[in-house]
Amino acid sequence: VHQMIHTIEFVLGAVSNTASYLRLWALSLAHAELSAVFYEKILLLTWRYNIIAIKILGIIIFVSATVGVLLLMESLSAFLHALRLHWVEFQNKFYKGDGYKFQPFSFSILSDEDN
Repeated sequence: VHQMIHTIEFVLGAVSNTASYLRLWALSLAHAELSAVFYEKILLLTWRYNIIAIKILGIIIFVSATVGVLLLMESLSAFLHALRLHWVEFQNKFYKGDGYKFQPFSFSILSDEDN
């Protein structure tokens, strides 16, 4: 029975890790597709005109969209990846709920023990 519980926990952990990485992959794919859309539909479309004002407006819109949307998506991706590493990887590998009271690191406690 104990071995079966560990097997179920391992399978659930593998599915959870896979789903977490698929979420990160989906954000990366969305980033790539939005980059292509912004480039093709904004920058290349305005570059066809020979009017300087339209080209400058296209560059401004392209830079604003790229920084506004894609930078936020990359920030979200980095945040999700860090959160995933802390919650999924750290908690599965190192955390044990043994019931010991948490004692944060303190130099004053170490100096008191030395005396």
